[in-house]
Amino acid sequence: MKNIYPVFFTTTDTTVLVEVPDMEILTEGKDMINAVEMARDAIELKCVSMEDCGTEIPLPSEITSLDINKGTFAKEGVTVISLVDIDSGDYRRKIDTKSVRKNVTIPSWLNYEAEQAGINVSKVLQDALMNVLNVQRNF
Repeated sequence: MKNIYPVFFTTTDTTVLVEVPDMEILTEGKDMINAVEMARDAIELKCVSMEDCGTEIPLPSEITSLDINKGTFAKEGVTVISLVDIDSGDYRRKIDTKSVRKNVTIPSWLNYEAEQAGINVSKVLQDALMNVLNVQRNF
């Protein structure tokens, strides 16, 4: 799932506090670049967790409907609102590297040829699936 969520960034003397109102997420970053990365990571992680649980993922609010003065960290420093893009499919590919066992059936003669050639059938299948699905490994 790809989407864009509004995020509150509150700059303090030592850190940037982050609030994602639509996802009930609070985090922080050492500077604005890190804060945006932390916001994206937290949103994507929550989306993947919600997808796995079958929970409906909240839609992003309109940025104009949010009031930074009502944010959790409003009194901690200067708050700005910005949009952060997410891609839970991309995030899942980065974090979910475990292998799953799939049984496939191929003709015996083809299995023999693959073994004789020292071909890793599992690797060939993975490469073929990524090609057909037009996806890439991100790790």
